[in-house]
Parts: sequence; C-alpha cells; structure tokens
Amino acid sequence: MNAAKRQQIFDRLAEAIPEPVTELNYSSAFELLIAVVLSAQATDKSVNKATAKLFVVANTPQAILELGLEGLKDYIKTIGLYNSKAANVISLCRQLLEHHHGEVPQTREQLQALAGVGRKTANVILNTAFGQPTIAVDTHIFRVSNRTGLAPGKNVLDVETKLDKTVPRQHKQAAHHLLILHGRYTCMARNPKCQTCVIKELCEFKDKIML
Repeated sequence: MNAAKRQQIFDRLAEAIPEPVTELNYSSAFELLIAVVLSAQATDKSVNKATAKLFVVANTPQAILELGLEGLKDYIKTIGLYNSKAANVISLCRQLLEHHHGEVPQTREQLQALAGVGRKTANVILNTAFGQPTIAVDTHIFRVSNRTGLAPGKNVLDVETKLDKTVPRQHKQAAHHLLILHGRYTCMARNPKCQTCVIKELCEFKDKIML
C-alpha cells in the first residue's frame, strides 16, 4: 500500500470518527491506568460498570491499597480474571507509591515495569493520558491493519512498527483510537460492514462483502 492511499484512509476515518477517544471512563491518568489493566480480555462496558463503583471510594494508589486485596476483589469480581488483576493492581499501586510518589510515570520503560502493564497498556497510557503519538496494537488494530493492507504483520510488534513508520503525521496521535473504533464497529472479525465502510474503495481486503 502506498503513502497516498494510507493518507486517504486516515483522512476518511478521521472524518467519519470526529472524536476518536477511548470508551473507558476515567478522570485521571491513574484511573485510566487501572481501567486499562482491568480491560485485558474484558469489555470496556464491563470495566466501566465496575470502576464506576470502585473510583467513588478509591481512585488513588493509597486508597486502593487501603481497600486491600479482598476489598478490591469485591469491586471488580464481575470482570474476567479478576483474581490475578486484583493482585496486579495492588502491586502496581505499591510500586507507584514506592518509586513514583504515587504518580503515573510517563515513559514506556517505567510503565512496563509496573505489575500487569505490558507494552500495549503502556502505549495506551502514553497516548491517551499523556498525548504521545503511540499506537497500542490490540486485536482490533491487528485485524484491521492486516485485513485492509494498511500495515500487515505476523505479530503485534510487526504491525506497531509498520504503523509507527507509515501513519501520516497529522493522524499519528489519533490513529490508535481511529483504528480501534473502526475495527470495533465497522471492520468486525465476523460480518464486517464492508458495504457501508468509508474506506471500502481503498481497502485491499480480498474477501470484501460488497453486496
């Protein structure tokens, strides 16, 4: 795929999705960090339902530590893998207090050193909380990048590297959410809405549904 076509794709996505933002609810970098950690293999809707109650009583590292492991589990037990996630969140809060004065760090290396935080989560925080032009490749972005021909790759790091090199500069900050939302609501894994897709003429998907 050439640069001109990529430019057109992102121009169209940006027009179709004028507010490309996360669907997780948060009011601080710390709340976003906790929400993203909890969202692994879970829906944003289920995370928002749990954090709506959790953040009212505990939305700082110290407050969550004071809840304790079992107390935290009571708030997030409706989320998948809540036992391991609760343990990670408790460890993460302790790390923030011991090494970062309770603040969320702003480098990928420091973020990835936190319990439960991998490269994808770190990239989400850098992009959404701190305005850095990082692209976190989740299942939606991986699928869209490969299916459309935008940035094909065998693994998430391949796709991230290609997107980092090829996304037009003016769309770099928004690219992460543009691709996620496009994958979530139009370019779904099953029954993609090719007929109404804004980039259908530009997409290189060989099995497009053009009825």
